[in-house]
Amino acid sequence: MGTVVDDAAAAEFHAFFEAHYAELARLARLLTGEADAADDLAADALLALWHRWDRVRNADHPVAYARGVVANLARTRIRSAVRERRRIALFWAPRGGADGYAVDDPDVPAVVDVQGALRRLPFRKRACVVLRHAFDLSERDTSLVLGISVGTVKSQTSRGVAELQRLLGPDKPAAQVQVAVAAQRGGGRH
Repeated sequence: MGTVVDDAAAAEFHAFFEAHYAELARLARLLTGEADAADDLAADALLALWHRWDRVRNADHPVAYARGVVANLARTRIRSAVRERRRIALFWAPRGGADGYAVDDPDVPAVVDVQGALRRLPFRKRACVVLRHAFDLSERDTSLVLGISVGTVKSQTSRGVAELQRLLGPDKPAAQVQVAVAAQRGGGRH
């Protein structure tokens, strides 16, 4: 049987879970680009938080702590997927071929959607752009979540938006890219 403190901690964690699960799942989805993995990553993050709940509940910014856990889990998942893709590509690559993906006449789409472009950004740039524009976090809060300096957040966000602008085409000014990323905030149509 739980003590009063255990029951209070459980109630506190339950309230935290209810308040932040959807946001953490959205963050995971935007960082990984995988809708199916987002719920799993958010659940894994919340399980890790529960195991450290005394530390989390006493933290200055428990939500930032939770976002950092999701970001780290997403980074680990992305790295694992990249390693697996490389192993598969090496296995199936034709002998003497460069990367095994050469196409004689590639069909390049005219428009790249925002999520596709986000997936092409390096993790830190993607995380900064998503946290700043899709989650509307301040530079300071983003730096707390990712464990990097405010200056790094500024430069990575700026470079990420510029790269998104390049990926989405010359017709899209930076303000339109930021609006498109921010439109992901509501978890609307993907």
